[in-house]
Amino acid sequence: MSTGKVVLGTVAGLAIGGILGILFAPEKGSVTRQQILDKGNDYADDLKSKYNEFADSLAEKIQSGKDFVQEIAANGKAEFDELKKMDHSESKFKL
Repeated sequence: MSTGKVVLGTVAGLAIGGILGILFAPEKGSVTRQQILDKGNDYADDLKSKYNEFADSLAEKIQSGKDFVQEIAANGKAEFDELKKMDHSESKFKL
């Protein structure tokens, strides 16, 4: 199971539990509605925060991958240039 599904399931479970807890509490309707609204906003903020953390982590990994590919490309070009400089009679490759 992916991390995203676990987080989504956890947030959904917390939201449902919070709403059910509020609905069964002996409060006036207006107070209950306000509590539901407040809890909903709390869960939405939490979900946004987790999404932003995930997006930042993903962006860092993508940048790391790009840097790695650029380094490999630069090393490959340097190796290729070195091979070109070699005497073709000593080289196993014909360039």
